[in-house]
Amino acid sequence: MEDVTDSAVTVDQVGDAIVEIGLHRPPVNALSTQAYEQIRDAFRAVGALPDVKVVVLRSQLERVFCAGADLNELRAIVDGEARLSDVTRQAIARQMLDAITNMPQVTIAAVNGPAIGAGAALISCCDIRIGSPRATISLPEINVGRCGGARHWMRLLPQGVLREMYFTGLPLSAEDALRFGAFSRIVPGEELSAAARDLAETIAGKGAVALRLAKQALNGCEELPLSAGYAYEQMFTLRLGETDEARETLQAALAGRRH
Repeated sequence: MEDVTDSAVTVDQVGDAIVEIGLHRPPVNALSTQAYEQIRDAFRAVGALPDVKVVVLRSQLERVFCAGADLNELRAIVDGEARLSDVTRQAIARQMLDAITNMPQVTIAAVNGPAIGAGAALISCCDIRIGSPRATISLPEINVGRCGGARHWMRLLPQGVLREMYFTGLPLSAEDALRFGAFSRIVPGEELSAAARDLAETIAGKGAVALRLAKQALNGCEELPLSAGYAYEQMFTLRLGETDEARETLQAALAGRRH
């Protein structure tokens, strides 16, 4: 795939089954509504590709992951000078986040620097987050007269931590994000891209059907009570067990034990 022309988003095939979606809106990846649409459309398009197993979300800028919403656009909306309404902007933002959350492939966020506001929401929708030591997470909407991002982060952070971030607008350090489980690991900034690709390659080595059914099972059972959630997960176990891929995987595992 080639980069999307005149877009805040790049889409690159980096392996047989791996795609990288990059944010590129200098100087700090502040996202306009048009950028929201481009990110939404990129994830929808990649989600429809049957041979892709893993998607890595990253910044194309060296110092920041994403500075959040474009404040100049917000001011124009508040002042009644924008062509779109705030309601429309909010709907498109929701579509963008839903496109990431619901895409069938496994998603990895490689967070090289501050993820602020909408940027924090983007990474919260990914399955896995890897950060550099500079990868802070902020929900500073209260500082610009907004609300946003909390519901997605409630899945990942303790309530007290989330509410402190929400009410103060202060960032969560990479170390604390790791301690609370929001990041699965922290690696030096110069190693982040390679670490994300290595993880993507490990995941891409698994069965395509297994990965997609596993993603559906995890997304579907997350909000269910324990027993109902496990029953939901078992439905996908049964579906997977009926496939040739599952039988071949099991046979290979048994053959490996014999050697």
